[in-house]
Amino acid sequence: MKIAISSTGPDLDSAVDARMGRAAYFVIIETDTMEFTGIENSSAMAGGGAGIQSAQNLAESGVKTVLTGNCGPNAFQVFGAAGVQVITGVNGTVKEAVEKFKSGQYNATAQPSVQSHFGMGGNMGGGTGKGLGKGQRKG
Repeated sequence: MKIAISSTGPDLDSAVDARMGRAAYFVIIETDTMEFTGIENSSAMAGGGAGIQSAQNLAESGVKTVLTGNCGPNAFQVFGAAGVQVITGVNGTVKEAVEKFKSGQYNATAQPSVQSHFGMGGNMGGGTGKGLGKGQRKG
């Protein structure tokens, strides 16, 4: 079976990247033979739509399953439409992830694991931006 794993590098010893759409690389592996190809994620630095573009590229490459740390709603929808199974919560090295996948230790994810724009950097605090009200003081 052909699978893809979001990765920080192009080989089996690289760490699984917690981000799907903005992963530095994807390692595409044929699980029967363990032949693999590491490809740089051309969408990682996109201003927007990285998850969608990454998901489309992987679906078009013929993968049946994607292993990653997290997957947002837009990419998840693209994978669902293409019939690609998504598994989130994956960590360790790419090789360890493949071994766990082959031994049946992972279950398919039923919904996105993060909100849109996860992993873009910047202020991820999720505040409301209202600041302090009248009469309130900091700290």
